[in-house]
Amino acid sequence: MKDTIKNGFYFKTYEAPFQSPFDKLFTIFKELITHTSGDFDEAIDWLRELDKEYKLTDSAYTIDDFIEDLKKKGYIRDELKDDGTTGTGITAKTERAIRQQALDNIFGNLKRSGSGNHKTKHAGNGDEHTGEFREFHFGDGLERISLTESLRNAQINNGVADFMLTENDLVVEETQYKSQMSTVLMIDISHSMILYGEDRITPAKKVAMALAELITTRYPKDTLDILVFGNDAWTIAIRDLPYLKVGPFHTNTVAGLQLAMDLLRRKKNTNKQIFMITDGKPSCVRERDGTYYMNSNGLDEYIVDKCYNEAQQARKLHIPITTFMIAKDPYLQQFVNRFTEANQGKAFYTGLKGLGEMIFEDYETNRKKRIK
Repeated sequence: MKDTIKNGFYFKTYEAPFQSPFDKLFTIFKELITHTSGDFDEAIDWLRELDKEYKLTDSAYTIDDFIEDLKKKGYIRDELKDDGTTGTGITAKTERAIRQQALDNIFGNLKRSGSGNHKTKHAGNGDEHTGEFREFHFGDGLERISLTESLRNAQINNGVADFMLTENDLVVEETQYKSQMSTVLMIDISHSMILYGEDRITPAKKVAMALAELITTRYPKDTLDILVFGNDAWTIAIRDLPYLKVGPFHTNTVAGLQLAMDLLRRKKNTNKQIFMITDGKPSCVRERDGTYYMNSNGLDEYIVDKCYNEAQQARKLHIPITTFMIAKDPYLQQFVNRFTEANQGKAFYTGLKGLGEMIFEDYETNRKKRIK
């Protein structure tokens, strides 16, 4: 009697993919070094505490062995601290690894594809094929003629026995223009980003690192500028993101918007946008004489009116602002609603957990639009 083959599911105990002791600890270390803003000693102290609680290592491979491997592999180096003492710091190789891990954690579900540019909805002379065809027009390049479709038309129009290919038989495949996107990411580093026992700056840093890695690897022709705003606003380099800290600052949203628009004015790209991650209300503006007007008690009319003016100015420059609001106070949402209306942009009210996915989805959506 022949054996019968039975179809079905086979269940077994889940077995995690193999990781070497170094790789397992390195994954945790990259997370810790982000939380400690690049402080190696503090990250290792945390790692040792986790090791005591969860038995991450054994006698065959210890935390000290891990530190030695970090040195051998070029992830850490000896450096001179600001106070003149020597210490250990992370290298550019670690910074890249942190950005890649942030990308994998936040955008890991996206399908990998080759590097590309941002498509518009306008068909024309481009190099991205749409799969649609039209009649050949004078001036179309010969390389754009679809030979298969043109021969098919010739057979239909002129017959196979007396084959003849005429200009009327020629068709070309439509292509799409590709446009570049210039993005400015604004990150609020006011004191409220660590108030009430909630660390809001670390998720913001992770999103920034993931977005930076996404753009530089998948859309290399796009540009990304990152700025932070507290009492003032200033740009930071991508490599500085792991070290970003919250300061004893108020929230000068106006300064951040002005700097963002200055940066985008210098870009030649048609597509421009501003992403703003914030959790607090505008509470500070800098006057022309260099003094600061501050009010931490509420939405000061003088301050918020200046914010609305900047939103309108960005609209005139065809720069949409997408605000990712990680606070849920109703009166703050009212301000963001008015701000968004003034700019004709978008606003998302999100917790920290879904922040990265929302920014990625919005970036992917905006890259398909051509802002005129």
